[in-house]
Amino acid sequence: MSAHREDFILMMVGGITIDPSTKMPIVVLKDPDNKLNLPIWIGPLEATAMATELEGIKPQRPMTHDLLRNLLTEFGATVEAAEITELRDNTYFARIQLKSREGRAFELDSRPSDAIALALRTKSPIYVAKQVLEASSELHESQGEPQQQASEQNLAGVSRDKWSEILERMAPEDFKYKM
Repeated sequence: MSAHREDFILMMVGGITIDPSTKMPIVVLKDPDNKLNLPIWIGPLEATAMATELEGIKPQRPMTHDLLRNLLTEFGATVEAAEITELRDNTYFARIQLKSREGRAFELDSRPSDAIALALRTKSPIYVAKQVLEASSELHESQGEPQQQASEQNLAGVSRDKWSEILERMAPEDFKYKM
């Protein structure tokens, strides 16, 4: 990991839901204490890739992230971590930390959705840079939308505190991404 571990927070996939306004899937990362969360808008194919793994669905043929995991395994490499490293111009950036069979550490640039999908398949930790959580919170607070019902909101403009409130009101079935 190129940055120090104390600059990152361990998070996990809390669920996948749909933005009611845009109908786009959102993966929600949360910390183990359920105090922090980070919503990341993703594409439908990426959501499906995550949902199949989260739900334990095994396709007859390997999907792209399965193929990547299989290639890494075949070459003796391991996924050490997925890292959400940056938020720039409303776009999240990520890296996949790898280790070769010989023990050499290296990293690959990645979209967050691919890094998360691969981390799920390899049971690897997911880390989010503290600066990303801070920037995400500031971005949402600066957009200051008028108060609406959660079911009618464009969730892109919701502050971290409001996200916590919305997530607390949601039932487990609200987090099921329908494939």
